[in-house]
Amino acid sequence: MAEPLSPEVAATLRALLAGSDAVSGALLAQVPHTRVVGRCRCGCATVDLEVDRTVVAPAPSHDNPAVDAGYTAPHSAGVMVFAKDGYLSLLEIYSVSDEPISTWPDPRFIER
Repeated sequence: MAEPLSPEVAATLRALLAGSDAVSGALLAQVPHTRVVGRCRCGCATVDLEVDRTVVAPAPSHDNPAVDAGYTAPHSAGVMVFAKDGYLSLLEIYSVSDEPISTWPDPRFIER
């Protein structure tokens, strides 16, 4: 069931991993080699990720989430990037209201 990243997921990952630290740089390098392998059952846009480990190195050791950010108006949501063993594993979006967010907001509204 693996599928390529949608343009929205890829753009969100690139925006979240735009930091100058070594972890962000290593995870950013994985984005072109990442596929979606699952989706959240609640109806939100959260996706499980899998990286082709044969073509890209793992990120240095770090805590999870690797990135935790929020969206500025018009969305009341947060977004987190998780990694396992140095490789991207989850891009999670969460709502601060009761309604799940089913599409990825414009990454220009991400505030780290």
